[in-house]
Amino acid sequence: MLRPWLHWNEVVQANSGSERLGRVTVGKISMWSRPSANSTEVGVLYEDAIIPWLREVIGEAPGLTLNRRWVETPGGYVYAPRIQPVRNDINTPVTTLPETALGRGMWAEVSVPYVPITLHNPPARGAWLREARTPRLYYSQLFWIDDIRTTESGQVEYRVTQKWGWGDILWAPAEGFRPLTEEELQPISPSVEDKKVLIRLNPQMMSCYEGNSEVYACRISSGTKYDAEGNPTDKWSTPPGARRLWRKLISHHMSGGAIGYGWDLPGIAWTVLFAGTGEAIHSTFWHNDFGTPRSRGCVNATPEDAKWVFRWTEPFVAYDVADITVPYPGGTVVEVVE
Repeated sequence: MLRPWLHWNEVVQANSGSERLGRVTVGKISMWSRPSANSTEVGVLYEDAIIPWLREVIGEAPGLTLNRRWVETPGGYVYAPRIQPVRNDINTPVTTLPETALGRGMWAEVSVPYVPITLHNPPARGAWLREARTPRLYYSQLFWIDDIRTTESGQVEYRVTQKWGWGDILWAPAEGFRPLTEEELQPISPSVEDKKVLIRLNPQMMSCYEGNSEVYACRISSGTKYDAEGNPTDKWSTPPGARRLWRKLISHHMSGGAIGYGWDLPGIAWTVLFAGTGEAIHSTFWHNDFGTPRSRGCVNATPEDAKWVFRWTEPFVAYDVADITVPYPGGTVVEVVE
């Protein structure tokens, strides 16, 4: 197990060649001798600690939680919903950036557990950056890179920007970013006209249909059924009904809510908006609790699932377009049912 708040280079070196890892997403969690909070506590892990991910097992859901998934590590078991599955894929920095319709730059995905950042244009504008104890970007977040520099110590860094955000510009180690290719965005089944995304709230599942044939299915996390104090509420429920998607973004900065229980999240990849009140299907890096309602109305999915749905739904979004608002009558149908 790695201690929390290790220097980024230590994290990279310690995990070089590792197949699958896990990152602790909450402030503190326990490690248990068996996949149960009723077993013996054998250790404690803190936010951003990195663990070897041996396998996922089914155990006992702790307390009032619903999820029964646990991660087995060499030192014991940790509760899977609080562990982000990550990899440690190191990249060779590019030396030049292409010219695109969006300007000079490229899309790049964080491909290591986390990368440290420094702010290019202080003071910090986004709440996520102002409130961060140790500012970092995390595995699977997706950003626009528009410049390259080499520090006095010889570290190559990318300038990280957000096409739709508060205007914070960041620098981060280039090795931690995997450039996105145009081939990755190529549409799936573009000749099929009869497509529908079906989101079932009770089993917390999302299915993609071509006609009457289900071609893809995955677990999701829809809107939570409880407020910040734990009281039942419909305030953040995912709205039922059939709608056509109206906007798609390769990467989006999402924020909302009120002081104390709001959210401010940059680099949200593979965003498909389907409701006029802002609900969307999108990638998620801050939890692994799929199968449990816990969002603020959106449909949380794994990066892999969100990317597949993004490529499959219509219309197609090109690399150097990145953001499409779909004219009436809209794109692929997204139906939410109980």
